[in-house]
Amino acid sequence: MDALKHLSDATILLLPEQVDPFRHDESHLVGPLPLAVVKPRSARALRELVQLAKAEGFGLVARGAGTGKAGGCIPMERSVIVDMGEFPGTIGISHADMTLSAPASAMLKDVKMAALAAGLFYPPDPNSWDLCAFGGSLATNAGGPCACKYGMTRHWVLAVDALMDDGEVHTFGIATVKNNAGPNLAQLLVGSEGIFGILTGATVRLIPQPKQLLTLLLPVSDWHTLLDLPAALVGAGYLPSAFEFWDPAVLRELRAHGPEEAKRMPGEALALLEFDDPGCNEEDFLEGLLEVLGPEAEHLQTATDARQREALWAVRRMTSVVLKEQYPKKVSEDIVVPRSQVRAFFEGAAKLPLVTYGHLGDGNLHVNFLAAGETDPSELERNLSELFKLCLSLGGSLTGEHGIGLAKRDAFLTLMDPYQVEAVRRMKRALDPSGIFNPGKVI
Repeated sequence: MDALKHLSDATILLLPEQVDPFRHDESHLVGPLPLAVVKPRSARALRELVQLAKAEGFGLVARGAGTGKAGGCIPMERSVIVDMGEFPGTIGISHADMTLSAPASAMLKDVKMAALAAGLFYPPDPNSWDLCAFGGSLATNAGGPCACKYGMTRHWVLAVDALMDDGEVHTFGIATVKNNAGPNLAQLLVGSEGIFGILTGATVRLIPQPKQLLTLLLPVSDWHTLLDLPAALVGAGYLPSAFEFWDPAVLRELRAHGPEEAKRMPGEALALLEFDDPGCNEEDFLEGLLEVLGPEAEHLQTATDARQREALWAVRRMTSVVLKEQYPKKVSEDIVVPRSQVRAFFEGAAKLPLVTYGHLGDGNLHVNFLAAGETDPSELERNLSELFKLCLSLGGSLTGEHGIGLAKRDAFLTLMDPYQVEAVRRMKRALDPSGIFNPGKVI
């Protein structure tokens, strides 16, 4: 691409060995070689990129740190990867407004740490929070364990800056919670996976940092007793900031192949609960909690210091890695159902060859077909179709946090309400009439 060589304010990679690492993300998908990888360093570079894309007929695929799991940032035919890692900007905090502003190039870890250093808290915590880019977390509406109490990334976004079809960077939204001037276009762009434009930064709201944490490990002899617990806790007035679990099969894999902390984990199955309410370390709080947990609380364990808590969370965050190492061809889906339908989901999925762990507190379950590599493709497709249809029948969704990207595009187009699919297509045509932004993804 000779035209790209003259691009202003950008690092440009053209050699096959330079662009080859950008063919994949953390999904199982691999795309063709991109025409180039461009790392813009100014709005001028972005403007020139849009002009070139329209003139030369190639797509622009935004990329953060490449930790996505839906193939959203992999190249398609005749596309240029727009790596936002060098885009300028600094992290800034307004105590008066309780907000934080950061460029897409910032790492989410640095965003969260900046908030904590100011005595404030930015809750979104996807499993890759220490590796992913802030921009990527916005584009995918990242979730994580804390979504149980604090919701997804979009719940915290007040305003976004985005490169749009006219080649300019526009700001959508303002740095305060009250703004009722028409439809919220900032929220439309959050979670849109780069199909309407490229996010260059955002302003998010913060809250005071929680003063106390209570981290509990709940081993159970019959894992089915966990299935009604999320609804029971909420019904009794206890909303955990996280409620994770491992089913027996996943726990066996962790004990056999995980770190030392995993090998010592008790029970047939296991739940990890965390609370950050004021007074959660006090006796009255724990006594009330034990009443809700009932007989299963007999073997309840408390993480008594920061080291123990971090060890428990380290096991949770590496669960996917351990399974991937043992079953490199496994297929993982991040389906979601309402917490009131968790038991019905497992009853309906009993005949499917899957193992499960994840965010039980909000019904976002990471189901894994470990034998996918040895399964007849047609049978695997039937299993996936049955899984997705079950979730939709229970009022759930194909994906709780990873997004559609390319990995779930076919299922999205086949199973979702055709009116909704067409509505997204119309918005795509309106905001991206030239079709240059992340072509071939989602719709």
